[in-house]
Amino acid sequence: MSADTSSRSSRQDAFDPLLQPELFEGVRSRRIFAFIIDAFVITLLTLGAGILVFILGVFTLGLGFLLYAILPVSVALIYVAFTLGGPSASTIGMRAMGLEMRLWYGAKPYPLLAAVHLLLFWFSISLLTPFVLLVSLFSDRKRLLHDLILGTVVINSAYHRAYTSEHSATA
Repeated sequence: MSADTSSRSSRQDAFDPLLQPELFEGVRSRRIFAFIIDAFVITLLTLGAGILVFILGVFTLGLGFLLYAILPVSVALIYVAFTLGGPSASTIGMRAMGLEMRLWYGAKPYPLLAAVHLLLFWFSISLLTPFVLLVSLFSDRKRLLHDLILGTVVINSAYHRAYTSEHSATA
């Protein structure tokens, strides 16, 4: 038994920057603003979760206070996993900026991939801080390093919805 390597079963790139340049217009700058919005949302969620951990810590005679050590990271991971890995394939900041994430062949990301995407983002930022955005300057789809590793792409959601509905109506 061997793996089927024929071209008919292989996936093809769903987003071509040469055929659909509108999918990638302004993605880089809007992605930066989406990050700022998401950081603010995660901060608010962490503050709310911090209040719950405080109440839990009082009821558990101080044992619950140990959760403060993992609180910001776990809130961010849960937030990204369920927003980016959810049905809209975008975080609140990405929705505000009109962006969504897709896999290179067009599928929406799932929660585990979204969490891994966030972890790779943190590692790439901590190791290559000033150079992370430089990768997008040389990428035809304006992808960052962690996008290239995971095979994800961030696109304009309004254009993608219009393009998809236009082509599904003609089919």
